[in-house]
Amino acid sequence: MTSKPEDPLDFLNNSKSSGSPSGPEADMVQLLLYEIIRVKELITYYESIPNGGGQLGASILNELITEAYSSLVNYDVVLMRKYYDLLQNCD
Repeated sequence: MTSKPEDPLDFLNNSKSSGSPSGPEADMVQLLLYEIIRVKELITYYESIPNGGGQLGASILNELITEAYSSLVNYDVVLMRKYYDLLQNCD
């Protein structure tokens, strides 16, 4: 008796799936990406403050962006929500 090996990427061949994530997780990915873009614009602003006045703020925001990207790469929905909330409150 031979068993069919499990294909971890079988969901890509599933006729129900279009190959892209859907549902709340996909929405979270998109929302987080929008917040990352918005905060990157804030970083540009902080870095433009004369005499290095915004360097601390820029470095903190850069760290948040790095961690948010990491949560996306790892598809860790819990961390994505965490960094979405954190980035949403950045001014």
